Amino acid sequence: MGKKKVLSEKSLRRLVLPSENDVVGIVQKMLGFDRVMVKCQDGHTRVCRIRGKMKRRTWIREGDVVLVSPWDFQSDERGEIFHRYTANQIDELRHKGVLLME
Repeated sequence: MGKKKVLSEKSLRRLVLPSENDVVGIVQKMLGFDRVMVKCQDGHTRVCRIRGKMKRRTWIREGDVVLVSPWDFQSDERGEIFHRYTANQIDELRHKGVLLME
């Protein structure tokens, strides 16, 4: 079947807004394997794990805006990344007032 060729990220996905438990953050540092350091909007810096399904399909780099779900325990220190925003989606988030930093 093969991979789908993407010419533009404009209409790739619909915008995923954070729910009450989720936090928007910016990737600061790649730590290796499937872990990254993320500076979240709530003021915490979390060591986040990239979700398995996402790890195989999307590339995450430093400076990317991601959606983080904090763990039930160690919620101020750990979390899980489950969505990466594209450039157009970041502009939409700023326009809606969801993304306040950067």
